[in-house]
Order: sequence, then structure tokens, then C-alpha cells
Amino acid sequence: MKLTRRDALAMGLGATVVAMLPMRLSAAADDAIMAYTGGAEAGEGDITLTAPEIAENGNTVPIGVAAPGAVEIMVLALANPSPDVALFKFGPAAGAQAAKTRIRLAGTQDVVAIAKMPDGSFIKTSQSVKVTIGGCGG
Repeated sequence: MKLTRRDALAMGLGATVVAMLPMRLSAAADDAIMAYTGGAEAGEGDITLTAPEIAENGNTVPIGVAAPGAVEIMVLALANPSPDVALFKFGPAAGAQAAKTRIRLAGTQDVVAIAKMPDGSFIKTSQSVKVTIGGCGG
């Protein structure tokens, strides 16, 4: 096969697009976090994210979040095309600031939970979830 200049340019352009894809996904997650926090830095605190280390089916991954005293909790899947997965709001009559749900993950990635506290500060935590293919557990 003879490699022409046009073929070399097409391959180079394709490689550039593939190399830029993770940056675009990370930028979407950063934008979602920035929009939620209004640019404020999220610190460490009393927030718990429960997710499996290995999920055999990325379509239904069970998670749980809890942040005592929180007003809201946002859950993000950083490598999903649309990273914001859930937003839980708690009113003054809420018995506990905790929620459980199932989310969809596009592949192995970090899941992040950010809680907004009554004073306007934010706390966050994250957990890595490995999504296996075919449900074989490896």
C-alpha cells in the first residue's frame, strides 16, 4: 500500500480528534461542577458516596449518597457524555439528607458527589467504579 500525503493528513487528523476526546469529556464535567458550585472550591467533609467497586452492568449501577445537614447533593459521572446524573434537594422537613438510586455509566470512571451545605459551602467525595463488559466480573 502506498501512503499518500492525503492519507497521512487524514490519519493525523483522526489521531488528533481521538487524543482530544478525553479533554472534551473532562471539560464537560468541569463545566458542570463550576455551574453547580458557582466557582466555589469544594472541600472535604461529612459526605458519603456508596457505589460498587465493580459494576457488571453499566446500565444500572446502584449508588447511595448521604451528607448530614446538606441542602442539596449533586451526583456526577465524569466520563459520561452528560456528566450530571442526579440532583437531590432536601427541604426542612427531610428526615435525613440521603438518597439511593441507580445510574448509568458509559464505562469505567469516577463518580463524584458534591453537597451544598446551608451556609453556601460545598463538600465533595468521589469513588472509582469499574464497569465490566459481558458481566464476567473481570
